[in-house]
Amino acid sequence: MKKNSLHAFFKNKRVFITGHTGFKGTWLTSCLINFGAKVMGYSKNDEKRHYYEKICLFNKVQNVYADILDYKSLRKNLIKFDPKIIFHLAAQSLVSESFVKPYKTIQTNIIGTLNIVDISRSLKSLRSLVIVTSDKCYFNKEIKRGYKEDDVIGGDDPYSASKASSELVFNAYSKSFLNFQNKFGYATARAGNVIGGGDWSKDRIIPDCIKSVIKKKKLIIRNPNSTRPWQHVLEPISGYLLLAKRLYEKKNFFSGSWNFGPSTKETMEVKKVVKILFSFLNTGKVIIVKKGKFYEPNLLKLNSNKAAKLLKWKNKWNMKKSIQETAKWYKSYLDKTDLKKITLIQINQYFENK
Repeated sequence: MKKNSLHAFFKNKRVFITGHTGFKGTWLTSCLINFGAKVMGYSKNDEKRHYYEKICLFNKVQNVYADILDYKSLRKNLIKFDPKIIFHLAAQSLVSESFVKPYKTIQTNIIGTLNIVDISRSLKSLRSLVIVTSDKCYFNKEIKRGYKEDDVIGGDDPYSASKASSELVFNAYSKSFLNFQNKFGYATARAGNVIGGGDWSKDRIIPDCIKSVIKKKKLIIRNPNSTRPWQHVLEPISGYLLLAKRLYEKKNFFSGSWNFGPSTKETMEVKKVVKILFSFLNTGKVIIVKKGKFYEPNLLKLNSNKAAKLLKWKNKWNMKKSIQETAKWYKSYLDKTDLKKITLIQINQYFENK
């Protein structure tokens, strides 16, 4: 990718983002504002808004606070804004929460995707549609080679099932309608085990570490020996951005499904992630191991060879670097410094020469 190619491409482009106040959504919105895009964000008015406004230059965004399940509101705002590019991230994104609220998880993740795909068909200026799902859309047999885009999808828990179903909805619309209309490029993007500053979600290892530091309590780990291919949030986001650009330029070739994950050779145990993070922060209490309440696979990896070959995409930061950059962000938070500043510094650092 040529230097500043994403900056040049997204400048003044109208970009619509659902779930823009979430963890990934905040970083994606911050990147696009930094690139000079004209952004409309669509999210529920919940507690995430508080963190979003601390991290992102939100006054440069057209913020709409409404439910992704509200078809009328979503359609009205999409038609009014008439975007060139759509990123759909709005979702119930927690596996643990899906066991507590299975109906809401399945409803939000499936119907939210359905609403976006259906409305997109009638938009006049749309050139790129990126639906962000999850690595958990794959039927997980804990295979070591990493899942490829054409592997079987499915799920044994409400969250995984909802993401697999979202993929099925997308596939049905793409094969039945979008392929024949040939108006814009469309794709799903699959990533997982993302870390980075600004994530305060329940039952995620980095937020749990930081909360234990803030509360000065011992950290409880559910599955210390679980192995994950951790990556910084800017890694998949760079993939989403590059994918949107390629869809815009050559829709027929790049439409489809894409994995964005680190090398299948690079994984790390949960307990080691905690050790590196606490070591960098020079704080943290003794770790207590506790068996998880919900089933989680020990191994889940993506094969991103397709993105590497065709999109020329790959991770820039290794796992240790990703954890350290995440620690730097949270140190700024703990030190009560400007979060917008550290976010922008990391964005500029990541995309330099990329």
